[in-house]
Amino acid sequence: MALYDLTKLLSENTYPGRGIVIGKSADGMSALIAYFIMGRSVNSRNRVFEMHENGMRTKAFDESKLTDPHLIIYNPYLRAKGGNIDIITNGDQTDTIYNFINDGSCFEDALSTREFEDDAPNYTPRISGALYYCFPRNVFTYKMSILKSNNGNPDACQRYFFDYAPLNGIGHFIHTYKCDGSPIPSFYGEPEEVELPNTAEELADICWKNLNEDNKVSLFVRQIPLDGSEPTEIIINKNV
Repeated sequence: MALYDLTKLLSENTYPGRGIVIGKSADGMSALIAYFIMGRSVNSRNRVFEMHENGMRTKAFDESKLTDPHLIIYNPYLRAKGGNIDIITNGDQTDTIYNFINDGSCFEDALSTREFEDDAPNYTPRISGALYYCFPRNVFTYKMSILKSNNGNPDACQRYFFDYAPLNGIGHFIHTYKCDGSPIPSFYGEPEEVELPNTAEELADICWKNLNEDNKVSLFVRQIPLDGSEPTEIIINKNV
């Protein structure tokens, strides 16, 4: 099966919402992560990404315009288990996964305690990913998940989990929404298999240039060399 073109997936969709890409660089030398957020409301657009000691958080760009922080202010990215596990999500389930893993439990158990967001009528899915590194063997695996309503019915939460062994130049892309709409239709199906470049800079360029100009807000890209050398992290904020 042919790989999806990430450039095309992004440029032809005005509102994928929040998205996660995880996979292996084309040269096989690195693991790659990308996470972006978009927004249609003033509150959603009033955000930036900011690094902190153990990962990355969202923050209001203009605190005076912040009206409801409970679904937009969170840690999208945290490092667990001594830095050997990267957790990336679109909500405060990052903290849930982090706490479960650090307590000796797992990604799946953590997400079994959570469900989609309480933002009727959209019931935005919770999307999550985790990378597991094994140094000095220079290998990794990764998992993804989506928790969503039953076709817009909040009476049932559908939980889907995906487990991947990486291949050179291949990543998986999952996003909260299929496309724009009212209410916004949730993503469905398996994560889309996409072609990946070699570097964080190239991946950031692909994502940022092709996200809808009106709706894009922030982008985070992380490249982890499999030889154990220092990762590269890139943040691009529309609000500067």
